[in-house]
Amino acid sequence: MRLMVMFDLPTSTAKERAAYARFRKNLIKEGFLMMQESVYCKLVMSPLAAELAKQRVERIKPPHGLIQALIITEKQYASIDYILGSAPQKQISDTERLVIL
Repeated sequence: MRLMVMFDLPTSTAKERAAYARFRKNLIKEGFLMMQESVYCKLVMSPLAAELAKQRVERIKPPHGLIQALIITEKQYASIDYILGSAPQKQISDTERLVIL
């Protein structure tokens, strides 16, 4: 499964820009990868993991702006049509976990 987070945050003031940067940095710390500007995606192993990841996004949200979360299956994610451009080459599309001992 994938959790997609799409956001439109205000950046008019220095405080808003700082909140935007902090939110984006926290998304990356949580394991999200940028699909395109303001659209991030995370690979999760189960619906429960997706809900927990969504709750973590809710905890790091800035005070203003619009944030949307969408949980989709791998089959739905694989059906994305690229109308212009192409799929990123360094895309994680495997549900196997990497374990380094």
